[in-house]
Amino acid sequence: MATTVKDRGPVPDGGSGGGSAAGPDAMRRSVGVGAVVVIAASSTAATTSIGIGLGLMAGVVGLHLPAIMLLAFLPVLGIACGYGRLNRVEPDAGSSYRWVGKALNPWLGFLTGWVNIVTTVVFMAYTTTVTGSAIIQLAGTAGLHALPGVRLDPDSSFQCTLLGMLVLLTATVVAVRGLDLAAELQKYLLVFEYAVLIAFCGYGLFAGDQPFSLSWYDPFEIPSTAALAQGMVLAVFCYWGFESVFSVGEEVHDPKDATRGGFLSLLLMLGLFLFAGTAFQRVLPIGELADNGATGLAYFADKLADQPLAALPLVALTFSAAASLQAAVIPTARGTYAMGRDGTLGRVWTRLHPRHRTPAAGTWLITGIALALAGLALVIPTVTELIAATVNAIGIVVALYYALVAIASAVRFRHLLREKPVEGLKAVVAPLLGAVVLLLVGGYLAWTFYDSTDHFELTAYNGWFELTVPVLMIASGLAAAAWSRWVRRSPYFTGATDRAGTAAEATTEAATTA
Repeated sequence: MATTVKDRGPVPDGGSGGGSAAGPDAMRRSVGVGAVVVIAASSTAATTSIGIGLGLMAGVVGLHLPAIMLLAFLPVLGIACGYGRLNRVEPDAGSSYRWVGKALNPWLGFLTGWVNIVTTVVFMAYTTTVTGSAIIQLAGTAGLHALPGVRLDPDSSFQCTLLGMLVLLTATVVAVRGLDLAAELQKYLLVFEYAVLIAFCGYGLFAGDQPFSLSWYDPFEIPSTAALAQGMVLAVFCYWGFESVFSVGEEVHDPKDATRGGFLSLLLMLGLFLFAGTAFQRVLPIGELADNGATGLAYFADKLADQPLAALPLVALTFSAAASLQAAVIPTARGTYAMGRDGTLGRVWTRLHPRHRTPAAGTWLITGIALALAGLALVIPTVTELIAATVNAIGIVVALYYALVAIASAVRFRHLLREKPVEGLKAVVAPLLGAVVLLLVGGYLAWTFYDSTDHFELTAYNGWFELTVPVLMIASGLAAAAWSRWVRRSPYFTGATDRAGTAAEATTEAATTA
C-alpha cells in the first residue's frame, strides 16, 4: 500500500504546524536514495574514522579492532531501526526533535534538538582546523612549503583554521544551492576516498606479514571489561552521523528513501571498518598501530608504498574531513528550520532560499557560529580547551539522544508487539536493547571522567572538566527550552503544533503497518 504523507506547511511565525512541509513555502524534494546514502556516508566520515580512530582504539582493545567495530554496530543498528520506523510514519526535518517531543515529552524533544545543534557546531569548529591542517600537510608532501610571503606550517593554528574556514564557506555555498548538488559533489569525493582506502587495505591484506587470527573477530578475547567499554565508546562514535539522513526526509522523493539510505550507509560503514581493521592488523604490529594513534592511516600508507603513492590516503583523509563539514551543516540547518517552524527558535531559521528552497538563513547562521567559535579558539585558550573537551565528551551526548529516540520509537509503536510481533521486534525491542547498551556505555564514559581525577582543572584532559561539558550542554538546553516555553510561548510545548496533522499521521501509520 502506498504511504500517505501528511501535508502541513511550515509556519514561520510559530503558529500551529510542524511536521512534513508542503506547499509554496516547503523545501524542494530533490534527492533519491543514492544521494541519501552519500549524505549519510559523508556524515559518518569513514575515512576520517579509520585514519584517526583505529589507532586510538588499538591502544584500548589490542588486536581486536574488527571485533569491537562489529560489536558496536549491533546497538547502533537497533537505534537505526527506531529512526527508520519513526521516519516511515512521520518524515520531518526536525527528526529526533519532533519524534521525542511527541512520544515522550516536549522538553526532552527540545533538549534532543538542542544538543544535536550544539555538538555539531562544536564539531564543525574543531573539524575546520583539522581540515586546514590536512591540506597543509598534503601541500608539504607535494613539495609546496610556502606561498608568497608565507611559510606553510601544519602546526600553525592560525593557518590551519583560516584555510579550514575557506573550505567551510565553500561547503556552505554548495549546501545552500541544494541537496542534489551537495550529494553530487560528495559522491565524487567518496568514490575517490573509498577507492584509495580499498586499494591500500586490499593490498595490505596480502602484503602484510603479521599472522592472521580469527580471534581478532572474537569480542570475548578483548582483554578486560574496561577495555571493552572504552572501545565501545570510541567505536560508537565512529558510527555517529548516520542519522543525518532522517533530517532530509522532507526533501527526498520518497520518505522511505531516507530509511533505506540510513541502513545502507550503516552496512557500508561496517564493511569498511571490518576490512580496514583487518588490513591494519595484517600490516602493523599492535605497538606501532597504537603508538601512531591519530596518524594511523598515513603511517599505514608509508609502510605499503613510497611517495607520491603514499600521499593518496592523506588526500582521501582531506576529502573526508572537507565532506564531513558540508554533511554536518546540512542536517543541523534542517533541525533549526523545524524548531523555528514550531516557534521554539526564532523566525529567521525558517527562511528558505527563494530559488533552491533550502533553509539558507539557518545554514549561513550555523556556519557563522562555527566560524566564530573557531576564530575565538585562536585568541582565547579556554575556547580551545572547551572545543577539545566537547569533542572528547561527545560520546555521552550521542548516547543520550540516540537512547531517547530509541525509547520514543518503543513507546510510539508498542502496540505492534501485540498486533504484529515481527514488526514489534524491529520497532520496539531492537531500539530498546540498543538504548540500554548505549546508556551503559555513556554512563561508563561519564564515570571514567569523574573517577580519573580528584580536582577540577580547565584543561581538555581533566575528567571533571570533560564531564562539565555535557552537563552544561544539557543545562543550557533546559534554559533555552524554558525561554521557548514561557517567553516565546511556543505551541510545541502544548501539543498545538501536532493537532492539524493528527488524522493524516494516523493514515500514514496505518498505511505503513498494513
